[in-house]
Amino acid sequence: MRSPEYRRADEDIDYLQSEDTRGVRLQLDYLKAERLLEHHRIKHSIVVFGSTRIPEPKAAQRKVAELEAVQNGPSEHWPSGLERDLRIARRLLDKSHYYEVAREFGRIVGAQEQTNGDKLALVTGGGPGLMEAANRGAHDMDATTVGLNITLPHEQFPNPYLTPGFCFRFHYFAIRKLHFLLRARALVIFPGGYGTLDEFFEALTLIQTRKIAPMPLILVGEDYWRGAFDPEFLVDEGVIAPEDRDLFWFAETAEEIWEDIQRWYARAGKSIVEQEE
Repeated sequence: MRSPEYRRADEDIDYLQSEDTRGVRLQLDYLKAERLLEHHRIKHSIVVFGSTRIPEPKAAQRKVAELEAVQNGPSEHWPSGLERDLRIARRLLDKSHYYEVAREFGRIVGAQEQTNGDKLALVTGGGPGLMEAANRGAHDMDATTVGLNITLPHEQFPNPYLTPGFCFRFHYFAIRKLHFLLRARALVIFPGGYGTLDEFFEALTLIQTRKIAPMPLILVGEDYWRGAFDPEFLVDEGVIAPEDRDLFWFAETAEEIWEDIQRWYARAGKSIVEQEE
C-alpha cells in the first residue's frame, strides 16, 4: 500500500517529475497561465524586457557611495575586487536613468483606456531592476501589471508592483517566452544581459522568419545596444539581409517609445487593441 507503484499517477510526485512525463509538465506549465489570463480577459499586452541588475538611481548612488567610502579608507582594508566592483557600480549608476524611463513608460501604458472590456496589460518577467520599474509605473496608475517569473537555482522573487493574482511562475523558459509573445502588441527591450538578449533574439528570429506577425520591436538606449551587438557587421558578413535591420529600431524616452508604437500601428492600418467582431 505504501509502495510508490501503488500511488495514483497524479499523486506520485517522483513520477510526475520524471523524464517520462516531461510532455505533461510542459502542457501544465502552459495551461495554468493561459487559463488564468483568459479568465481575466487579458488579450493584449505590451511586453518590457530588461536587466535585473540595473536599480533605481538612488539605490545605484548608494552603492557607489558605499564602495567609495571603503576605497577612501586604508588600502589594507580593501576587500578583494574592490576596484572592479566600484567600476561596475559606476557603470550601473550611468544606466540607472533607464529605471525612470521604464517606470514612465509603464505609467503611459497603464494610463491607456481599456477597450471593449479587454485590458492592454503591461507584462514583464516579474523580477527586479528594469522589469520592476515598468511594473511599478503601471502600478502607479492602478493598471493591470503582469509578471511571468521563472524558477531559478538562485530564487528570483517577484517584484512588489505586480497586480495580485497576476504573477505566474514557470519552470520552462520556452513556455515562459511563448507567453510573452502570445498576446504581445509590442516588445520594448531595455539594456540587459544574456536573458534580455535571448528574449530579444528569439522574437527577432520569429519575426524575421515570419513565424509570428510583425510588431513593434524597440531597443531602448541606442548607445548601449550598438555596443552590445552590431547588425551592420552581420549584414556585411552576409549572414542577414539588409532589410533585417529594419525589423527593430531605437528609442530613448518613454514618450518616444509610445509614439513609435502608435505610429507603427497607424501605418499598418491597425489598432493596438483589436476589436472583437
